[in-house]
Amino acid sequence: MSNLYDQDFYQWTIEQATLLRAGALSQLDIENLIEEVESMGKSQKKELFSRIAVLLMHLLKWDYQAEQRSGSWKSTILTQRRELKFLLLDNPSLNRIIPDAVISVYSDSRLSAAAETGLPESAFPETCPYTIEQIMGE
Repeated sequence: MSNLYDQDFYQWTIEQATLLRAGALSQLDIENLIEEVESMGKSQKKELFSRIAVLLMHLLKWDYQAEQRSGSWKSTILTQRRELKFLLLDNPSLNRIIPDAVISVYSDSRLSAAAETGLPESAFPETCPYTIEQIMGE
């Protein structure tokens, strides 16, 4: 079964689902199944971090280069908030790591905002100036 995992992942997933439905637990590729389940969780966490990073960058651009505001920036802010809402509806346990995610990605968002606006990095606060409510709000 492990060989199929390496040769045809899609077929491996179908066979694993079939075995689970049949209750044939002893035939499952447990090692790779565990790895994939963990990977799915990590993927959701990575999406949370990525969406917050993009959202923070656009909020910084919106607030610190107000004269350049565009519909595109507004659309990105709205899209990221909407997609975060859907992600959190499907994965409510991610709510508890939002503060850590903000702290973790803020410096990259700040750097990206500086690169996109042409402003020096020092033009943006060293720590995130937004509350969780402001980040996630309308």
